[in-house]
Amino acid sequence: MNICVIPARGGSKRIPLKNIRPFCGKPIIIYSIENALKSKCFQRVIVSTDNKQISEISKSNGAEVPFIRPDKISDDFSNTGSVIKHAIEWFLSKGQIIENVCCLYPTAPFVTAEDLQLGLEALMNNKGNYALPVVKFPHPPQRGMKIKNPQKILEMIKPENINIRSQDLEEIWHDAGQFCWGKAEAWLQEKPILTSKPIPITLSRYKAQDIDTEEDWCQSELMFRALKI
Repeated sequence: MNICVIPARGGSKRIPLKNIRPFCGKPIIIYSIENALKSKCFQRVIVSTDNKQISEISKSNGAEVPFIRPDKISDDFSNTGSVIKHAIEWFLSKGQIIENVCCLYPTAPFVTAEDLQLGLEALMNNKGNYALPVVKFPHPPQRGMKIKNPQKILEMIKPENINIRSQDLEEIWHDAGQFCWGKAEAWLQEKPILTSKPIPITLSRYKAQDIDTEEDWCQSELMFRALKI
């Protein structure tokens, strides 16, 4: 059985109740739920939450909330891996066999059902434990700079790259921060994703919108409306 786990705790600090804040007309978590259901990749789509309001919204939009997430994995220091592991263990305790699990973030409105399908295909057709979407950095990080204190001057982090043309530097990718497919056994063993040779799912850069601040939120809504996803 393949399951989708959407980790959505209620204690967001920078944007209060971020996971159910209206985004282009509806609570943002609904986009993740709808696309998970539309993908037909999963036998169960569940939301792992410690919040009653998030639970009610999730259930009314087609997701399951079969348990309330324990407090010990609902604070600011809890990692996603422990949340996914808890969900798998809950299913195993009910005698259900889990093969693959997709951790889909609740603030990922740019993810499509097709993206999730590509992720499952990548995981099934390769030998890796995980598959996740990645995008290119918009500017080569090898030419990055830092502001040196107390003088407040710019200094290159890698001075040896100062005379190398941007197009001659190796392309570097980063995690899109949207979802991650993984073998159930890998999640249970808490194998670290980025050092377990994950399989990349390459996305267009515009689809990776990190929503952590009010500025991020406004920018993402503008992009979403422009793309009419």
